[in-house]
Amino acid sequence: MLNKESPAWDGSAGMPPAATSLGGKPKPRSLIRREMHYFWKNRELFLLSLPGILYKLIFAYLPMVGLIIAFKKYRYDKGIFGSDWAGLDNFRYLFTGDAAWRITRNTVLYNIGYMLLTTCIALLFAVLLNEIRARWTKFYQTSLFLPHFLSWVLVGYIAYAFLNHSDGFLNGLLTSLGMEPISWYQNSSYWPFILIIFHIWKAVGFSTLIYFAGIMGINGEYYEAARIDGATKRQMAVSITIPLLAPLVIIMLILSIGSMFRGDFGLHYFIPNNSGFIFNTTDVIDTYVYRSLRELGNVGMSAATGFYQSVVGLVLVLLANGIVKKINPDHSLW
Repeated sequence: MLNKESPAWDGSAGMPPAATSLGGKPKPRSLIRREMHYFWKNRELFLLSLPGILYKLIFAYLPMVGLIIAFKKYRYDKGIFGSDWAGLDNFRYLFTGDAAWRITRNTVLYNIGYMLLTTCIALLFAVLLNEIRARWTKFYQTSLFLPHFLSWVLVGYIAYAFLNHSDGFLNGLLTSLGMEPISWYQNSSYWPFILIIFHIWKAVGFSTLIYFAGIMGINGEYYEAARIDGATKRQMAVSITIPLLAPLVIIMLILSIGSMFRGDFGLHYFIPNNSGFIFNTTDVIDTYVYRSLRELGNVGMSAATGFYQSVVGLVLVLLANGIVKKINPDHSLW
């Protein structure tokens, strides 16, 4: 029972506290009044954030009710809550199939390659942009960032124009050089390189602008002191730019690790043109689930896969952030 010695006592006759802290201890009413005053003082800022909060609530949190489909034999006539429970059968279908190892291997290896190569190339481009004259910077920024806005459907048609066996640009070039044309959509050995090239072309511009913005925030006095000491451009990039960008790079890598088990569906579906001859090197978890859903109509298996990818992504982010925090707490997300 509360008494006058209780830290939450405010003189009210036996009235319980209005809220409690995270540790379960009552909050003083004075603290609650300060929080309400802070909220009212910044009401315009909270009002501006309301659309984003509603967006997340409607499209990110409310749909989480549908996660129970992963544990049910979903039927359209019975609905989500009326369908029979299936236990872990939907997960068992994903992991016991012949393609389980192949799609998991492709998803992880491709994402590791995308993550490392995009980071290195984006850092290089950001450093180069920092050395270009001001009147050319906007042009190169736009050129790098433009592919980010193109849909994978459109990029798939561009890829087909290059890789078409009969009248594609690359085969036309090979024929003009006296070489045999290549059946790109039937030969799987070329596709790891093709997919990496298209991913970098489309994604590197966005990362470059992020790192370039980080370089703009570096104090210019560091570079001025290095110039006085006779440092070259390469030495300044290696000794000043890269170390000071390290926290930003690590944060971007941690966020990328969270999506390591999520394949880029648009890239792996539209660029290979869904060719069955090259599934062994182009198929990832997302494309495999999409085809299974289209052919079998197994909604429960699709929901189980999404749930599995989300849980693994969360665990990977927590592990990566924990490792970084052990090494250098200043570079971690939290």
